[in-house]
Amino acid sequence: MIMKPKIVVLGGGESGVGAAILAKKQGFSVFLSDSSTIKPEFQVKLNEYAVVWEQNKHSEDLILLATEVIKSPGIPDKAPIIAKIKNVAIPIISEIEFAGRYTDAKMICITGSNGKTTTTMLTYHILKSAGLSVGLAGNVGQSLAFQVAEKKYDYYVLELSSFQLDNMYEFKADIAILLNITPDHLDRYNYEMQNYVDAKFRILQNQTENDAFIYWYDDPIIQSELQKRTIKATAYPFALDNKPGMRAYIENLQLVIQTFKNEFKMPVDELALSGTHNTYNSMAAGLSANIMQLSKEKIRASLSDFKGVEHRLEYVSTVRGVRFINDSKATNVNSCWYALQSMKTPTVLILGGTDKGNDYKEIDRLVQEKTTALVFLGVDNSKLHQFFDGKVASIADAGSMQEAVEKAYAFAKNGDTVLLSPCCASFDLFDNYEDRGRQFKSCVKNL
Repeated sequence: MIMKPKIVVLGGGESGVGAAILAKKQGFSVFLSDSSTIKPEFQVKLNEYAVVWEQNKHSEDLILLATEVIKSPGIPDKAPIIAKIKNVAIPIISEIEFAGRYTDAKMICITGSNGKTTTTMLTYHILKSAGLSVGLAGNVGQSLAFQVAEKKYDYYVLELSSFQLDNMYEFKADIAILLNITPDHLDRYNYEMQNYVDAKFRILQNQTENDAFIYWYDDPIIQSELQKRTIKATAYPFALDNKPGMRAYIENLQLVIQTFKNEFKMPVDELALSGTHNTYNSMAAGLSANIMQLSKEKIRASLSDFKGVEHRLEYVSTVRGVRFINDSKATNVNSCWYALQSMKTPTVLILGGTDKGNDYKEIDRLVQEKTTALVFLGVDNSKLHQFFDGKVASIADAGSMQEAVEKAYAFAKNGDTVLLSPCCASFDLFDNYEDRGRQFKSCVKNL
């Protein structure tokens, strides 16, 4: 076999390894480089497919020979190696962009500042329960590229972050879901909100009138942005109220979904996921399933038996009358707002971590109304103290999860809730938000 030009993959995690394997199977010369240590299981996989790789460094002489670079989403544009690649005009794409070239599968793509994991998992659950040949990829599940290389599904449900969308150009979503846009990751976007908004709207690029665009009608940023853009796809807005043109809404305690070919109804109290934010997630997932003309019985059953997502408002345990809720996936302020809004008892809130340019004004009122104490969990809590000191009676700092859980438990009274909803990224003290959430659950169970 004649080897195709050289592909360089930057990043040796799930995304990068999948991209390298697909590139290898497509006949490219492949080199994978990671400036950190590659996990042993990924090393085994790379060796299995005879991919040349390196770790703990970037060999510029090899990387700059690439005809195309596939960049893992966690690598920021300001990384020195990215600047050098751009300087010699080598194209940089995402794993999703690369994988999309080698499949004709239909793509159901979900993005938003909050709720995208739940909506993605729920949509996948509906499609899989309906018996479709469907893969789960993007920010969740296995790498899309690996699945395209090895499994070849008819449909893929993709959770797409702004970082993945940044390096997507020709890829097209058959169904695009935009849940909401609130400030997040501004440190990656030069603290310019419009840059982040533009990244989110890339989910609509290349769509035609034959494709579907599902979005939350009442999001002010989405509405403002739609006035500036020409959207070719067929629009399916959703909202709590039955306004003109709504394709999903609540009426007489029923979830109503109206597409151009189907109408679907079910009682709101039969939805598996509770809370207003989860009603939106159910609307978006239900709309996508209805557009695909899945049976009403299958949609209804899946919306009522879905189990939820780990680290998203996950009940952990009740210890001597104190409930513990793990919302470690709340890595921005708006996520924490939703969590606090759903609290029905006095709450001790654990928050903190790597600040991404957060504005805590959004949760100011809810913190003062609903919390009895705050525990700041992070290496540098100065910004949190600057904003919250004097607004809540009890505030403490913690340098580890065990210390945070113990201090929160000491503040809590019988009938209270301890909520881990950090507002921040986890990388100052933890590997990722999953590690943070699992440590929280372990510490709670050891109380």
